[in-house]
Amino acid sequence: MALNITSQIGSLCGSPFPEQSGGGDQPAAVSALWKPVAAGGNLRCRIRQPGGQDLDSLTPPVSPCRSPVLGALRPDLTMACQALMSDAAVEEGVELEHGGMGTGDKGKGVPVFVMLPLDTVKPGGGMNRRKAMVASLKALKTAGVEGVMVDVWWGIVERERPEVYDWSGYDDLMEMARRIGLKVQAVMSFHKCGGNVGDSCTIPLPRWAVEEMEKDPDLSYTDQWGRRNYEYISLGCDTIPVLKGRTPVQCYADFMRAFRDRFATLLGSTIVEIQVGMGPAGELRYPSYPELHGTWKFPGIGAFQCYDRYMLASLRAAAESAGHPEWGNGGPTDAGGYNSWPEDAPFFRRENGGWDGDYGQFFLSWYSGLLLDHGERVLSAATAVFTGTGVKISVKVAGIHWHYGTRSHAPELTAGYYNTRFHDGYKPIAEMLGRHGAVLNFTCVEMRNFEQPEEAMCRPEELVRQVAAAAMGAGVGLAGENALPRYDESAHDQIVKTATVAEGEEREKMEAFTYLRMGPDLFREDNWRKFVGFVKSMREEGRCREIVEREAESFVHATVPLVQEAAVALMSG
Repeated sequence: MALNITSQIGSLCGSPFPEQSGGGDQPAAVSALWKPVAAGGNLRCRIRQPGGQDLDSLTPPVSPCRSPVLGALRPDLTMACQALMSDAAVEEGVELEHGGMGTGDKGKGVPVFVMLPLDTVKPGGGMNRRKAMVASLKALKTAGVEGVMVDVWWGIVERERPEVYDWSGYDDLMEMARRIGLKVQAVMSFHKCGGNVGDSCTIPLPRWAVEEMEKDPDLSYTDQWGRRNYEYISLGCDTIPVLKGRTPVQCYADFMRAFRDRFATLLGSTIVEIQVGMGPAGELRYPSYPELHGTWKFPGIGAFQCYDRYMLASLRAAAESAGHPEWGNGGPTDAGGYNSWPEDAPFFRRENGGWDGDYGQFFLSWYSGLLLDHGERVLSAATAVFTGTGVKISVKVAGIHWHYGTRSHAPELTAGYYNTRFHDGYKPIAEMLGRHGAVLNFTCVEMRNFEQPEEAMCRPEELVRQVAAAAMGAGVGLAGENALPRYDESAHDQIVKTATVAEGEEREKMEAFTYLRMGPDLFREDNWRKFVGFVKSMREEGRCREIVEREAESFVHATVPLVQEAAVALMSG
């Protein structure tokens, strides 16, 4: 099947590029992203044909290039571009064997995965920006990326009716990843997309679940002012059959079982990890700092989410059991508001704050304990479903680093992490994960203290060290993510420093790192060059940085055609 790069990119961008004769100039959309690259040596390209025969040869010597898109690139990459970029290669069963940077060096360093766009799969089935996805995944593969992470949305797959699953878009994506040679981390996303940091689209919960929440608003997390949060079903009703005869945990288990059965042949080979969603943004936490409608702004302390009737019933029972029924009427009444600072709220103050009194210790133990119980229930369901399939199970924990330098750690407390100057809130989380052999996935790995506003007492580096120590003490594997999109070398260096282990260090390296997020910005020239060097540094820890960067440059050149198409096509989305 012939490949016409110009028409493909033009159609993806919504309007065709004008025809040009001769070499011509690059289209503006391309030249804005990439500058001409100096010519270099030939590129070896191996194509595996159906039947197993390999074609393995060098691209021809430098020759003139007439494509208006590729005219400014290394001319000898034209054939490689056609071999590597074509959708026909995927659709007709031609498998690419382009090992990429450092892929032969298994077991060394930290593998890097890349998060796919949140809207990779469409409601109703199918993939968004399919041609852009093909080029993007191939570019990631050649750069040495281990694989990709994708949200498997409950609100898309089981959208219309209970236990009726539409996997069509994910079928296409998983097969595409398999053919290209990328691994997949599949996130069981039982939350709503929209309203959190980085959410670029809106994907609601399944319609039938939303209908039940509309009938009974107490299925939603609720704050002390009666504000409902519809991102995730309240853990207070985990074991109650409130969703058309099933409990929420049963719904999650049935969904995971259907996923396992659908993709059984890919589990353990292409699909290597299942990250189990536990709350808003897929994280094990309460929705204490929602950005939707401006409710919360950084660095506010957030608010407790325990005022739906199911959680209040649990609180009353716990208070009576503790011999203080008066403690069961609700959460602290002096805990400020979403955008308060710790010293503005008597409950969180440094001196004589209620958080360190008898009632405060009771309440925080109950509140965080319910979150741990929720994690235990959902994780038990996940391990029962996926045991023996060869996949790892992971759980994501939020990196709440602001006001970490205070005694009370107020934002962590409202999110359900009972972590204060005097109480380790991450040790019990790690121990809970350890009971199920799960990996602890933690965010904000890219952050340094001095980059944050000092007045907010942000301490991301100390927080990451605390979580890493908790994981190591519990014998739990640790993986990481960057909390915010970063393309600069300072962030990359911090990730490498945190994720890998230098000689003589007494700690464990991370099991994997997942980079947020694939999109047009990643494929801009400067960003892509830095990213390729970062991936190589992660895979080949301990080597001289200058040597790594020189070697990475050749792979940058090799991926130019793929990256140009990916960048332009993704911008059209």
